[in-house]
Amino acid sequence: MLYPKRTKFRKYFKGRTQGLKTDGTQLSFGKYGIKASEAGRVSYQTIEAARRAISRKLKRSGQIWVRVFADIPITSKPTEVRMGKGKGNPSGWIARVSEGQILFEMDGVSYSNANQAAVLAAQKMNLSIQFIEWS
Repeated sequence: MLYPKRTKFRKYFKGRTQGLKTDGTQLSFGKYGIKASEAGRVSYQTIEAARRAISRKLKRSGQIWVRVFADIPITSKPTEVRMGKGKGNPSGWIARVSEGQILFEMDGVSYSNANQAAVLAAQKMNLSIQFIEWS
């Protein structure tokens, strides 16, 4: 669901995720948000699991915006295959996340509900995140 329909190339470099990001660090749509405290890679399954956790907690009240998109294919070679013979086949999708990047936004819910939803989403993510509020 959270990956592109088609890409220019089948296989990409994974790339490095480091440094602070300048764009995508402010809340644009909602009143509350979830921000990455460290750089890393997030898979499309992780993004979807966090989104489901948030939407289940909010119980269809309010609105959720997903601000990350897994657009980089990750390859893996099959098990028990010898080294060499080229790069493996695409097996999944990741999103590069920089420090300070907004991952999710929420609106139309109370502060306590949004905070609890952020805690549930943090348990699904493989990097540390923080809950922020629009000021």
